[in-house]
Amino acid sequence: MVVAGIDPGITHLGLGVVAVEGKGALKARLLHGEVVKTSPQEPAQERVGRIHARVREALLRFRPEALAVEEQYFYRQNELAYKVGWALGAVLVAAFEAGVRVYAYGPMQVKQALAGHGHAGKEEVALMVRGILGLKETPKPSHLADALAIALTHASFARMGAGKPL
Repeated sequence: MVVAGIDPGITHLGLGVVAVEGKGALKARLLHGEVVKTSPQEPAQERVGRIHARVREALLRFRPEALAVEEQYFYRQNELAYKVGWALGAVLVAAFEAGVRVYAYGPMQVKQALAGHGHAGKEEVALMVRGILGLKETPKPSHLADALAIALTHASFARMGAGKPL
């Protein structure tokens, strides 16, 4: 199973693609990983357009069975939520164009799926990503590690016949 994962952001969007192998313990290999960067000095249409193009390109190249995104929770950060929404909109359009179903997982679900408990720190989750993918180093920056964690979370939920379509 090939799964793409997105850590949505307008300035730094994490994008990872993994191939899940075998049945037993969750094992996968890294197919692609990048952080799409945009600048606040750029017009919004250019930022959103670049995110859309990079995500669409990855989806068409790797043909994942699913695209998983991290659910975002913004309580008093309206402007940030608004701009992250631009990025998420670009991702959803790219998924629609590529015919890929989108799933969403919250931080607690990621921690539970990868570390076995919902109170894991970012470092513990990143170490689990490293181990599951058999990498020599922890993925950096954190946006990439988070995108890969989201993809692996979907793989874990899909094995159980679960998953939350967006």
